[in-house]
Amino acid sequence: MKRLPISNFWILALAGVALVYFGRKLYFQPKYTDGEPAPDFTATLLDGEPFQLSELRGKYVLLDFWGSWCGPCLAENRKLVQLYNRFSGSKFQDAGGFTIVSVALEKERSRMERAIELQNLHWPHHILDTLSNFKFFDARIAALYGVREVPTKFFIDPEGNILGVNWKAERIAEYLEERLIH
Repeated sequence: MKRLPISNFWILALAGVALVYFGRKLYFQPKYTDGEPAPDFTATLLDGEPFQLSELRGKYVLLDFWGSWCGPCLAENRKLVQLYNRFSGSKFQDAGGFTIVSVALEKERSRMERAIELQNLHWPHHILDTLSNFKFFDARIAALYGVREVPTKFFIDPEGNILGVNWKAERIAEYLEERLIH
């Protein structure tokens, strides 16, 4: 059997790694992206009130998919609390406000409620997107948006279009700061 030269081996190995990396990136890419309309949905908030995403038209909305079991989500929640505290009562040149809608992918409501309390997530829109089995991303709203990993965030403009997917809190703050009415 003829052996491959060592340089060919490394080229094939790098090509394989690149293929896996980009394949994984494509797989975890949400269904919707910048500029597309954010799909509307209805749900029940934790307090029992009915909710429809389109009711928030006229505001900037950060739709945050997370889980109490997700370490990166819990770490990022501190930044979301700061973002909410800074902009929730603000008026913008093209919008009447800013809010966050948290969609928790959970099997148990109590775990979500405990995380909300411990992390002081005091915005009014918390939705439990219940998982029906051991597949973490089969929940109804997550499936609608094509969410396959958390945290996943959709920053939505006042007209209901997606401005950005997975923007960092700092980028959202800069965007909102530019549009504040002082």
